[in-house]
Amino acid sequence: MTMNRRKALKSIGVTGIIGGLAGCASVQQQNETTTSGDDGADDTTAADDSETTTASGPAGTAKAWYRLQDTELQARKAALKQFNENSKHTIEGSDVSDLKKKTTSAIPAGQGPHLFDWAHDWVGDYYQRGFVTDRSDQLNVDLGTYTDAAAEAVQFEGNVVGLPYAAETVSLVYNEEMVDEAPETVADMKSVMDEHHDPKNNTYGLAYPFDPYFVSAWAQSFGGYYFDPEKDPMLGLSKSETVKGIQFALDNFKPYMPKDPSYEAQAAPFSEGNAAFAINGPWYLATLKEKGVDFGVAKLPSPKGGEARPLTGIQMWYFAKAMGEDDADTAAAQSFAEWYTTNEDLLEKAAKNQGSIPVLESLAGSDALPSDVRAFSETVQQGAPMPTHPKMGKVWQPLTDALTKVFNGDAGVEAAMKQAEKTVRENWE
Repeated sequence: MTMNRRKALKSIGVTGIIGGLAGCASVQQQNETTTSGDDGADDTTAADDSETTTASGPAGTAKAWYRLQDTELQARKAALKQFNENSKHTIEGSDVSDLKKKTTSAIPAGQGPHLFDWAHDWVGDYYQRGFVTDRSDQLNVDLGTYTDAAAEAVQFEGNVVGLPYAAETVSLVYNEEMVDEAPETVADMKSVMDEHHDPKNNTYGLAYPFDPYFVSAWAQSFGGYYFDPEKDPMLGLSKSETVKGIQFALDNFKPYMPKDPSYEAQAAPFSEGNAAFAINGPWYLATLKEKGVDFGVAKLPSPKGGEARPLTGIQMWYFAKAMGEDDADTAAAQSFAEWYTTNEDLLEKAAKNQGSIPVLESLAGSDALPSDVRAFSETVQQGAPMPTHPKMGKVWQPLTDALTKVFNGDAGVEAAMKQAEKTVRENWE
């Protein structure tokens, strides 16, 4: 794979490809049509532009699928509108309720999108199943434009199957009306939670969804891991270090949390101003701003004898199977992905308004980013990327079931993790 011929694009983005789109100073009015598809998705389209030039080829129309929270949808629609108004190409966007189910059924049937937006953990599985395509030799942007971790995340066995635009992980969020300063250790955090935890009066020390992604920070704190293809054994659910980390989370955090471990039940108290702390991701910040919560963000505090090490994800635009054809529609999809992932104005705005963590090298860790986003960036540096190995896909559900059982008191950690590991191995066969 050779991309050094594209180095100049690190400074100018992809403006030469799509007619100066990234440098547009204003966005003109246009009619935006929103319809409901068979899956309940909202489709955002722009008027078709049939312009054709000898230099750049015909205009194309591409489909892009994503699954976003309500607080993120308007920003996505605005980005699509900006692209469509300033490019000869058209991108039709759809918010799909069950993206995994939809992509795995529609793509093999030839009815899938050109692009879809998800974290990088599907890369290996989707590549091996033929759901995504390698565009490494056709890219107009150098992977050095992005952080090393982001560039690595969008590849599988040397194949570039998408472009990255943001990092994500969970970190500590604190209510500034209850907490004077961010705690440096879990012991410091517990002293504050003790002070404010009063469930009889609907006040909690901590709002924290108890699932594999969120719990990973502690499961991996003492040398444990869920799955690592570089280790022997690859599956580490029942390792003593993993069990120790999950037990640590139960002992130190569950007593201060609502009794329901689900995301919705745990996210609500903090966003309503009724919890001292939350552990959540950057996507949560837009909700907090919308609800007027005074909050701060800090990296996860350290447990005694260990260090918080959460799983991290890279949000990316996947190149779906439909982009295997070098036609006008593929050109439209690639132009959009290159524009979206290199547009500094767009990414800075997402950081400010939605807490999005840029992975564009020129922005990552920049002082221009809001303090809350910089704090999330620090936690990303603490973390470990989600595995892209195809076998990881069969780890999530048994692990989710195990964590739900231990949280509800239906099983001990060691027994639950041994059962989860047994189920995963059976699913692999």
